[in-house]
Amino acid sequence: MQALKLYEQNYSHDELMELLGGGNIVQRQIAALRLDGVYSNSDAAVLLDNLTGQDGKIREAVALRLNEFMADKETVKFFCQKQFYDVFLAAVVDINANICRNVINAISNLRDDEEFCGYFCAKLSGLIFELLDKIEKFDFQEGKYKVNKEVFKLYWCLEAVYVFYDKVEFSDLKQIILRSKDIPEYTIREKVAKILTRDFEDTDLLNARDCLKNDENYYVRILIDRY
Repeated sequence: MQALKLYEQNYSHDELMELLGGGNIVQRQIAALRLDGVYSNSDAAVLLDNLTGQDGKIREAVALRLNEFMADKETVKFFCQKQFYDVFLAAVVDINANICRNVINAISNLRDDEEFCGYFCAKLSGLIFELLDKIEKFDFQEGKYKVNKEVFKLYWCLEAVYVFYDKVEFSDLKQIILRSKDIPEYTIREKVAKILTRDFEDTDLLNARDCLKNDENYYVRILIDRY
């Protein structure tokens, strides 16, 4: 009932931003969904303050709108602030897949921002190496929840790599691909196969692509076959 009343009531842009900055869960969620746009750096800051560290309903609503707002060429400039870069990375590995997906789509609009790409891709690579160091030691027959939690993060990190593949330091990219292709979890190999559909001339990466053409999993093979 509270949500319905909030949704039906008329709010000014400033009132919605105020709710986003200090409302309860329902108020922040509705405010994000009702927001008509982002018009300043401070608007962007308030929105991104709700992308991490908040209830899942708030985070999901914010990620959804972020994807819409950052697709606008006039609006995306407000999100080109270094203070946001670590927030984006944290949201890429949210526990909610919808948030991960929307945030990756949103930040794909920053591919032409050299400062963002340099910072974000270096941090992304570092996070992937940390995850690989853990996952490579896992017994995939035991501790399934623990395995799934780390694999889930790696899965979405690799999706981000697919988007920013040519912005990642090549030596890092190569190591990420070659190590990830040997992970027993097939969903990770699927993401590697997806990255390898990009145009590479490196011999080791071409060999990795050939290797995945014969993967035991159909979905991995079909991705490579489509190349």
